[in-house]
Amino acid sequence: MRSVYARIGVLGLALLAGLTAAPVTATAATGAAPTVEERRLDAAAPQEILRRSGFDGVAPEFARALDHAHSYAQARRAVVREGGELWRRAVDRAQGRGPAGGDLSRDDDRPLYWARLGMTRELRAWEPGFGIDDEQRARLLDELERTSRGQTAIRYPHRKGVKRILVTGFDPFTLDRDIRISNPSGAVALALDGTVIETADGPARIETAMFPVRWRDFTEGTVERALRPHLPRVDLFTTVSQGRVGRFDVERTNGAWRGGFGDNENIGRTETVPVSDPASQPQWTATTLPYAAIVASETGRFPVYDNTGVTEIPAGGTEAVVRPQGPTPGSTARAGGGGDYLSNEIAYRATLLRDRLGLRGSLPGGHVHTPVLQFGAGNTTEVTDPEFVRNRLDIIAQTRAIVTVAVSATERTRG
Repeated sequence: MRSVYARIGVLGLALLAGLTAAPVTATAATGAAPTVEERRLDAAAPQEILRRSGFDGVAPEFARALDHAHSYAQARRAVVREGGELWRRAVDRAQGRGPAGGDLSRDDDRPLYWARLGMTRELRAWEPGFGIDDEQRARLLDELERTSRGQTAIRYPHRKGVKRILVTGFDPFTLDRDIRISNPSGAVALALDGTVIETADGPARIETAMFPVRWRDFTEGTVERALRPHLPRVDLFTTVSQGRVGRFDVERTNGAWRGGFGDNENIGRTETVPVSDPASQPQWTATTLPYAAIVASETGRFPVYDNTGVTEIPAGGTEAVVRPQGPTPGSTARAGGGGDYLSNEIAYRATLLRDRLGLRGSLPGGHVHTPVLQFGAGNTTEVTDPEFVRNRLDIIAQTRAIVTVAVSATERTRG
């Protein structure tokens, strides 16, 4: 997602580099009301998506697992088990393993999103007989989020000669505009997780994870916590989100600014991206993906652009200025190439983490925006249609091809 449809005509997402969650006061906890995201679950479209994928039984099964827990330790084990199983089930469905569970196309990312919300709603309302406090419930919710997003399941083989690639995607967003929305970056993550691509220099294993479209999670450092253990050991990474209509973009520069557009909780943030050690925080970070090779390659039916533009306040100035060729020295960020929403932020956070780990000169990484995933002409009510599925499958295939080009180009450069 970029800034937002109305402002930059783009969908996009991102995360940043940073803080730890604020401590929760340990008081006796009773079941909490559903969140803004969870309240959308009862609409007709989410229920149809769950039913037509076979994921409508996930939340009830999870509720039964919680009811069988007789201690916090047992509850935690159930949460970790069921969260991990949801991720594996979504990946298996996307990659053609096991039953489809219904007639919804297997490439669809939405069953995972809505099933997870059903689980978090159950956990938020759960009142066990043994009692849990607010801090314990928050920890269980955190475990469920991380395990059901694949963040704890990133595993690479120890075989010599196998390259390691890390790819991230996002949840659907702008759901109050159209609750049927799917996010192609999430579909990419499910389709590519655990797969192997062949390059001129041998095989490369892709591992993936997904992130929420919520400012608070990024503020609490969800991106850094998920990526920090893996960046020193991978050969290439790319964060992925939905961007402009009809095109891919390799975002050259990422900015340290949140533009205020509402997230999936209908909360906006207008501020400098909050990170750890803000005194050393740069206004801009840059991609180290081989963008020239990617743009020059035939990867699919959508054009691919090297997007160099940003919006900045020039040094000594007070007004924001669009700079098509990138930032000028000493400027203050107001939008990266990927806008000022969470896609820019995840790109900023991931590349800042790369730089703070001392990997900028050795680790190719950056952000790719996919085309906006569109329904077929005239479809304003159905949750899917043939053109919608075709568009998503083509975006998945082209993203895979872009990653393959990036790995191959990096190998040639190192060689």
